[in-house]
Amino acid sequence: MIEFIAENLAPIMFMSLIVFLLLGYPVAFSLAANGLLFFIVGVELAPLSDSINLSWPLLNAMPERLWGVMSNDTLLAIPFFTFMGIVLEKSGMAEDLLDTIGQLFGPIRGGLAYAVIFVGALLAATTGVVAASVIAMGLISLPIMLRYGYDRSIASGVIAASGTLAQIIPPSLVLIVLADQLGRSVGDMYAGALIPGLVLTGLYMLYILLMTFLKRDAMPALPLEARSLGAGVTSLAIALAVAAGFAYAAHIFLYPTQGENADILGATVGVIFIYIVAVADKALNTNMMSRLAQQVIIVLIPPLALIFLVLGTIFLGIATPTEGGAMGAVGALAMAAAKGRLSMEVVRSALTATTRLSSFVMFILIGARVFSLTFYGVNGHLWVEHLLVSLPGGETGFLIAVNVLVFFLAFFLDFFELAFIIVPLLAPAADKLGIDLIWFGVLLGINMQTSFMHPPFGFALFYLRSVAARVPYLDKVTGKVTQPVTTTQIYWGAVPFVGIQVVMVALTILFPGMVMHYKGEGTGIDPATIKIEVPGFGGGLTLPDNGGGLGLPGGLQLPAGNPLEGGEQKPAEGGDQKPATDLSSPPSFN
Repeated sequence: MIEFIAENLAPIMFMSLIVFLLLGYPVAFSLAANGLLFFIVGVELAPLSDSINLSWPLLNAMPERLWGVMSNDTLLAIPFFTFMGIVLEKSGMAEDLLDTIGQLFGPIRGGLAYAVIFVGALLAATTGVVAASVIAMGLISLPIMLRYGYDRSIASGVIAASGTLAQIIPPSLVLIVLADQLGRSVGDMYAGALIPGLVLTGLYMLYILLMTFLKRDAMPALPLEARSLGAGVTSLAIALAVAAGFAYAAHIFLYPTQGENADILGATVGVIFIYIVAVADKALNTNMMSRLAQQVIIVLIPPLALIFLVLGTIFLGIATPTEGGAMGAVGALAMAAAKGRLSMEVVRSALTATTRLSSFVMFILIGARVFSLTFYGVNGHLWVEHLLVSLPGGETGFLIAVNVLVFFLAFFLDFFELAFIIVPLLAPAADKLGIDLIWFGVLLGINMQTSFMHPPFGFALFYLRSVAARVPYLDKVTGKVTQPVTTTQIYWGAVPFVGIQVVMVALTILFPGMVMHYKGEGTGIDPATIKIEVPGFGGGLTLPDNGGGLGLPGGLQLPAGNPLEGGEQKPAEGGDQKPATDLSSPPSFN
């Protein structure tokens, strides 16, 4: 029995961790306690098994491993982006965006749902924090959607799902963690996740479009009296056309001096121009634009500028993700100050939330380091790798098994826990199968997004439940009694969007180019066709005289023939005949 335990200590250790987690113990302490417990067991059983490589001196490596966690510059981006998201949420940006975009899409059926998805994507690209997005949209949009007769399940589902876009659209926190665990660049992970995030946003909108035909009364258009900004879509279209014209003219003017950067600089000039015009038009009351066009331009451009400040500088290679996060935090403070909503209370609450999340991540990382020291000492990584690589179906079978495993584990674990516990075990097997780890990380990120939407433990559902009405209330606009949203309606509303996320996982597997574009165009050369020939002694290696180059007069020459075989050496053309040097025996120094 003891020999059996010694030979199978790795799977026993892994199953014990699952039991610890299912019993409800905190993840960080479960990892650390499990690692230390099995380290003691492994040291005692080491003489009984060749697969156990544990001894007491190995604990001396622990301080260095923990120092590696503390000194990881990449993880500095997590507190920066968290702070940025909390400050933006406190600044009222979400409220302004939802009100304005809701007015823009209001005249069409399902317009408020489209607005929530659009704003959810914008908040994801500026905050990267799921909780902030879901809570803000739940507080602002849900009462309005209920006021105008939206189906409660659809309204709940679209708010929760749109908030989870912060999981996959950069600057997502989970992408930072995945890049760190996979040993890849955060910038590459961001670039690879951008298109799948936008495609997922489009699938959400496609679902809403489909539901407007199947359930015509479930998502009515806003009534005329609710459109406080009035009409003005034509004015907005004209303003955007003028901005595009200025951007193109600036591109033509800047191209001779700026080259490829003229595209971005030209677009920046066009955006700044139309923003200044809209602000001046509103301040001077000249009425060149409609109120709707003014509000859309004034409200949309600052967060778009912040997105460019963060993601644009990262994608252009100007800043690292950590530096981009720092600039985003400063930009968020500037936006809050410009709105007159920056106060010590806002900064204090943002710092408190940032410290709490950063400490949570750090403790899980420390626990994971303790666990992995023991798990690797009992060759657990080899056990997992052999288990996964030997699955039937090769790469396809591996991907199906891994995604099914992560999908079901997401019922019980959140994305941080999955990233720190499961991903380090999966990465070596994926790498051995030749799977690109950036693509694999994005695929896992999309899959782990379902952890926010899974009944009964989805955190996005909990966030929405915390702000949704639990009892009937009197609507402050219509004066009518509005029925509350039940937990069952929230859960059922999430189910279709979980299905859409699973479809997105399948699309990412079927069309890897959505992620692999991060590598760029490349040279178009197949590495398999490259043939490298090293010149031998059979022919002279000559650098011809180019009138004062690196060669000596007459060229730098190696004698022809193979002297090791005693071959005849021919002198260079025009040179003196010299006897061949015999290299068949060691030289004599006598």
